Amino acid sequence: MRFMIIIKADEDSEAGKMPPMEALTAMAKFNQDMLDAGILLGGEGLQESSKGARVTLGAAGATVTDGPFTEAKELVGGFWIVDVPSRAEAIEWAKRCPTPPHGDTVLEVRKILEAEDFGEAFTPELQENEQRMRDEVAERS
Repeated sequence: MRFMIIIKADEDSEAGKMPPMEALTAMAKFNQDMLDAGILLGGEGLQESSKGARVTLGAAGATVTDGPFTEAKELVGGFWIVDVPSRAEAIEWAKRCPTPPHGDTVLEVRKILEAEDFGEAFTPELQENEQRMRDEVAERS
């Protein structure tokens, strides 16, 4: 099962403040541990929301709102995609994430939807198209 482990933004990350070298070193080790365990599929940190935009789609069209956005604790600061046998194992890996010397780190663990989660609405044709796109993305990386 694939899970996304989302690391929530905080005031420092929203201010564009980079973590100290010790925190970066600890995070690099955590990433390497997941890679060595064969579960890491991807992961990245994100720039602060002041460098982003929010696109809202509605009947009248699209509305673009430039960042920054309020409530840093509700924003995504980064993520990992892991492939593990269970939600419990994804949570165990999340619990191993290094924490900063001050404050709390908030992680959210969410299962990625798979074809079987969509039921009959996900027809064989749609499944084939999805697989073709996944294959194409894999070839580009």
